[in-house]
Amino acid sequence: MGALNELDRQLFVRFAARRLRGADPWLPRLTHAADHGVLWLASAAVLGASGSRTARRAALRGVGSLLIASAVANLPAKYAARRPRPLLDPVPVVRRLLKQPVTSSFPSGHSASAAAFATGLALESPLLGAVAAPVAAGVMASRVYVGVHYPGDVLAGAALGAGAAALTLRWWPRRPNRPAATAPPHLDAPALPRGAGLSVVVNISAGPGVPPRGGQGPDPVVEELRALLTEAEIQVCGPGDDLAELMDRAAARAVRAGGALGVCGGDGTVNLAATVAARELLPLAVFPGGTLNHFAVDLGSPTLRATAEAVETGSAAAVDLGRLRGDGLDRIFLNTFSIGVYPDLVRVRERLEKRLGKWPALGVALVRVLAAAEPVPVAVSGVPRRLWLLFAGNGAYDPPGFAPSHRSRLDDGLLDIRVVDGSRPFARTRLLAAFLSGTLGRSRVYREARLPALDLTDLRGVGHLALDGEAVPAPDRLLLGKASRPLTVYRPAHPAVP
Repeated sequence: MGALNELDRQLFVRFAARRLRGADPWLPRLTHAADHGVLWLASAAVLGASGSRTARRAALRGVGSLLIASAVANLPAKYAARRPRPLLDPVPVVRRLLKQPVTSSFPSGHSASAAAFATGLALESPLLGAVAAPVAAGVMASRVYVGVHYPGDVLAGAALGAGAAALTLRWWPRRPNRPAATAPPHLDAPALPRGAGLSVVVNISAGPGVPPRGGQGPDPVVEELRALLTEAEIQVCGPGDDLAELMDRAAARAVRAGGALGVCGGDGTVNLAATVAARELLPLAVFPGGTLNHFAVDLGSPTLRATAEAVETGSAAAVDLGRLRGDGLDRIFLNTFSIGVYPDLVRVRERLEKRLGKWPALGVALVRVLAAAEPVPVAVSGVPRRLWLLFAGNGAYDPPGFAPSHRSRLDDGLLDIRVVDGSRPFARTRLLAAFLSGTLGRSRVYREARLPALDLTDLRGVGHLALDGEAVPAPDRLLLGKASRPLTVYRPAHPAVP
């Protein structure tokens, strides 16, 4: 160990004393920019605002990796090592920091954060990772260049950061580079060149953007649709309009034209359109126009152009519809159903994840929501339970756990059931421990199953349920299953992922 320390010191002296041409003004500035992760958090904010789902996922994984690496490097690792900082004698005065750090030199927290963020980006997007890598390497080199770390500190920090990024895969597996599968596309949907016979309802209040000039002027989504499908009838639903009435009128026009119904909006808007299309036996064209576009992305239609091309060529597929039946209630769902704290959990997580990253935000959301939550009584297939949450996905979702994000198939005939049992001793503590350790699948508090149907009774204490993001009063009894007839949906012949 003594020989390694001596080698580390010699390498430090050689590098710190050397003047790198062109580096003097930039490396000290780079090390300041990376203080407290500001450089990386600002980069994540830019990626998040870019509008690209891949960039957003990369930013979230990068920030989550950074938070893990920074916490480990700056707390237990530095406390355990307690290595003195290098002597500044070989470092030119002009390069030295005005305020020298006083914490342990080993490992380098700046290097851990840099490696974690760059590796997190690379796990989602090799291109973004390649762009970030030279900047991360510059931050690492700057720590030796300004004299605050030995090379060994930097290497240890880099290894810790890369390991933290890899560890996120345990909780948040990468989305596969392919859309959800269905049976081979069929030709039951009519081909509608230039959109002739297509009647589209656009809910402009569903997406993340706003029309230009404070709401004045054309909406860019509507303008793009009109340019792509010049003969389609496009109806805009704005504030104060009755969306259900507009959807019924659009469906009636599509029936008369022998065409199809189209929709552009968020999950609730798409759910309504699917309900109307199923009732009228119309093919449905889903144009991504909401904030997350879960169904359109799983379908492999991440852009307006992709759906428009499918409409013009008549490329379509049959997808399952989840069905919910109860006392006076008969609804379908394309994505998810839930009762208990799951809707609150999702809302808190989405509010925090832009600042914390997806998985740290989920951990904080779990603590906050479960701290104030009470299990709801419900009978599952006749067996009394006390549940914190019950989630049902229309098809099998990945990854397992509390953050399902995508489906591998859209026609598997199954419901993805996930349950957190609140009746077991120390259930909250056991649930959080299983989540943090990545052993949720083996926890007795948490259960997953793939079922064709599920019977829920004694729901008097539930109050409301969530259906594709919409809150609905819960009846006393519910039967979850699949609709008898699949829905025909336009899908590109070569589905893509964003």
